Amino acid sequence: MIENVVERASVELAGRSGRRSFLGRLGKGMVALVGGQFVAIALAPGRAEAYHICGHTYTTGSCPHPFSPQSRVDRYGYPVHPRYGYPIDDRGRIYTKRSQRRRQVCEEIVPSKYPFTGAPVFGGGWSRCCGGRVRRIADCCSYADTRINGDASLTGYCHAGRKVFCIGYRDTNTRC
Repeated sequence: MIENVVERASVELAGRSGRRSFLGRLGKGMVALVGGQFVAIALAPGRAEAYHICGHTYTTGSCPHPFSPQSRVDRYGYPVHPRYGYPIDDRGRIYTKRSQRRRQVCEEIVPSKYPFTGAPVFGGGWSRCCGGRVRRIADCCSYADTRINGDASLTGYCHAGRKVFCIGYRDTNTRC
């Protein structure tokens, strides 16, 4: 039993202090040295406004949501509770009756709050493993030249001349 612990510890130590880890640290240092202050600012975790969404570490902010910045949606784009996944209305209350107002985040809430976006749609996206489940992160794509956080738009996974305005996510039941 003690031999197993010693063996695991030595393997772990070798993994941390090997040639690859040394070269990785050296490479990061060179990038910071060559790129200077710009790279240091861009790589800082505090800089990434959407860092709070597991699987997304870049600066595009979340779409407007009753539980912003957690912009969790269902497969149709309607807001759901970020932790429990039940349907919610525009005020963040449990959606139980049709008289409550419940709008799609990208297609209805974004253009009502940001009219310059035109008619945005959820475009493509990507998947990440978050909390043992597959999480789908989707770009809300519009024709606007700026993102929700004021930075210049980028194409991302958008099509037909649209660019990323904000992001939303959907948790699946698929294990990863």
